[in-house]
Amino acid sequence: MTTSILIIEDDPSIGKLLRRALLLEGYEARLAQNGPEGLSAFHAETPDLIILDLMLPGMDGIEVCKRIREESDAPILMLTARDTVEDRVLGLDSGADDYVVKPFDIDELLARVRAQLRRAEHQQPKQILEFADLTMDTAARTVHRGNREIELTAREFDLLELFMRHPNQVISRTQIYDEIWDYDFGGESNIIEVYIRYLRTKLEAEGEPRLIHTKRGAGYILRQP
Repeated sequence: MTTSILIIEDDPSIGKLLRRALLLEGYEARLAQNGPEGLSAFHAETPDLIILDLMLPGMDGIEVCKRIREESDAPILMLTARDTVEDRVLGLDSGADDYVVKPFDIDELLARVRAQLRRAEHQQPKQILEFADLTMDTAARTVHRGNREIELTAREFDLLELFMRHPNQVISRTQIYDEIWDYDFGGESNIIEVYIRYLRTKLEAEGEPRLIHTKRGAGYILRQP
């Protein structure tokens, strides 16, 4: 799966430069030009890394960083024209993983992107996943909704884990095939729909609100009602 990077930068020339450089490196790159737009883009498709400008209209980079960090461990590379120790500390304390001062050398920035992606790849995956009132222990392979334990088959567990590692992100049928079944059933198979139905039945057994939603023509998403 192609590594996705979200750029949140209000300077059009810098944003285009970054996106073009990342695309040439083989990454998938999206660009947002203010804080609220950046958060919306983040929720639409959780990226593998975020390049975030400190000074943004609508909502500054510190606030955006804090909000992203509440939901994701994806590396955040912060950009700023301010190079005081206080600014660097503020950026790192808000949850950023690295800090690059403008003007920057594009090759150095790409090297920092690669370093952060390597670090994230080698980090131990989180064993306790939480979303809304849903809790998953990937080591013990147990799932609870509130205080109720939910018995899942191995395939159901793996499918739910995929959703819980990518909350608020639309996951396509192709992605699900690749991650869970590791081969293509073909367009006529309804195996995914069957397993989604199994999961919904078990997750909503006591009338709880639906968490796995269908995005017609796109796939499925784990989100709160």
